[in-house]
Amino acid sequence: MLSQMRVCLTRLPGCVTWTFNPKATTTVTHAPHERHLHRAISSEPVKVLYDGLCPICVTEIQFLQFLQRNRSVKVDFVDISLPVYAAEKYKDVGYETAMEEMHVIDEKDEVHRGIPAFAVMYRAVGLGWLGRLMMWSPVRPFMDRAYAIFARNRLKWTGRGGECTKGHCEKTKR
Repeated sequence: MLSQMRVCLTRLPGCVTWTFNPKATTTVTHAPHERHLHRAISSEPVKVLYDGLCPICVTEIQFLQFLQRNRSVKVDFVDISLPVYAAEKYKDVGYETAMEEMHVIDEKDEVHRGIPAFAVMYRAVGLGWLGRLMMWSPVRPFMDRAYAIFARNRLKWTGRGGECTKGHCEKTKR
């Protein structure tokens, strides 16, 4: 029987080594260049700005809320489609701007857009590996293109047309 198993994911960002020994505890070590990904827990929550009228977006947010329920890091999921949404509370990210692509404000009060926003959001709910994969240089161009297509067509695909000029999008009548 194998007493030790070592796996190094050298192709992914950061190299993680797991050592298994049944008589000892399992250890996980991170490569030095990965340390920046593990920020100290801040009292400021990560703020995820999402479109609460988008069924695809809401499904993902519900899943992320489920994942973060037992985590010490607080994540505020902010529905930009509500009439009470106020850009001045969220680094002046207005409704129209937030509708263009995903926006996340990290614990340092920095705004992230598009794929980097997803990476921050996933890290905050415990899916940091997924965010790192999306940001990995061989994968990132594909993710950027795929997300641009989704963001550009999201309203049409969810039955709301493309009219969002009056502050809130409405579902088109069929």
